[in-house]
Amino acid sequence: MKNNIYTFLIALIVCSGNIFAQQEKGIIGEDNWLSYWTEFKPKVDVNLEPTQILTGEIKGGEYTLQKREIYLLLGDVFVTDSTKLIIEPGTIILADHKTKASLVVTAGSSIEAIGAETDPIVFTSNRDVPRPGDWGGIFLLGDAAVNKISERNILRKGLKSYAPDNLVYGGSNAESNSGVMDYVRIEYAGKRTKDFGFFDALSLYAVGNKTKISNIMMSYSKGNSLYVAGGDLDLTHLVSFKASRSDFKFDFGSQINITNSLAVRSPYDSASIGAASLHATSQSNDSEADFAKDQTSVVASNLTLLNMSDNLKSAIEVGLVHESVYVDSNTSLTMDKSVISGFNPAVIFSSDISLNDKNLQRIKFTKMYFNSCEGNIFIENSQNNEDLENWYGNPGFQNVYSKGEDSKTFIDSKNLRDPDFRLRINKIIASNSSN
Repeated sequence: MKNNIYTFLIALIVCSGNIFAQQEKGIIGEDNWLSYWTEFKPKVDVNLEPTQILTGEIKGGEYTLQKREIYLLLGDVFVTDSTKLIIEPGTIILADHKTKASLVVTAGSSIEAIGAETDPIVFTSNRDVPRPGDWGGIFLLGDAAVNKISERNILRKGLKSYAPDNLVYGGSNAESNSGVMDYVRIEYAGKRTKDFGFFDALSLYAVGNKTKISNIMMSYSKGNSLYVAGGDLDLTHLVSFKASRSDFKFDFGSQINITNSLAVRSPYDSASIGAASLHATSQSNDSEADFAKDQTSVVASNLTLLNMSDNLKSAIEVGLVHESVYVDSNTSLTMDKSVISGFNPAVIFSSDISLNDKNLQRIKFTKMYFNSCEGNIFIENSQNNEDLENWYGNPGFQNVYSKGEDSKTFIDSKNLRDPDFRLRINKIIASNSSN
């Protein structure tokens, strides 16, 4: 942006007491909505002893998990036959690390996991010293659309079910309803399989827009924190912490609106390839994709995507830091009022994306805050990204650039007992130039 260089001081808001000023970019809220229900240093209580075992199939109209019980999820557990699984606030579900347990809510069934800000529902490993990948994860299957050749598909992850219908997903019902998940933590999921790769903490396959997903924290997943294949969803107040792979991955024609969500990565916990804060693709497997159907479209606003390191410069030099956002071909992404901090570079476009008007119209970055990134928006494997940088550096997009330390950029990113990742604007000077 050599032709458009100028700097300006962001308006300083004077606050009283201990309240820091914040601006509209990144995660927002009058109060720190991370307080009370999130846990950035999760620890299993070794005194917890299961009182109930969940195994095989759960069916029978409605089935309730009660707070007064401690549940052990054993093996692959399926909610079937149009059953509603109800989980009371404060319920703890221990996932067995020996059997690599998973929970699958099949198409036509639903989950009602409604925790509370002061009493969240917790899925975690039963290992005394938990590790990423201790267990599988949670799957919701629906009958909304996917952009695969076949309308109805089989979930191929190696899950063990005696009924093939338990693994079916996909259809044409955009209003498919798999239930509600609110104030839920999912810890140490993402088991590795020999034939099917890593599981993800929360997987949504063909889940429709009647499903409500909010206030979900996914921490220490060995796979992706969130994986969405197809479907039509509004997602809000999601938290991903130290995922090994991507934080939020959208695939196979998913139609997504994601708002006010946070992803915190660590260079020392991240996979060397195939890991980004936000990964948008329309076809993980080209042989399965139907390009005549709707391709993946993501509208993202007020996200904070942060790579947290005590020595970011060193981590970048030794190759531990990669892009925050990856955009694949045939995919639309509109990103607005979001913060990307500490990546190398901030955004990468697939090398299959041609720089033409059509593609630039369907991949938009507006009112962004790029902080401490080694480059901002690049084409994969390209040595010349000046045209792309100049395009998004145009003042009309209102994107700004800074080199601030975390302590000066966020209200309190160091105190993981009660962090506040809202953007603080005191002393921040931003520029519309990436140089």
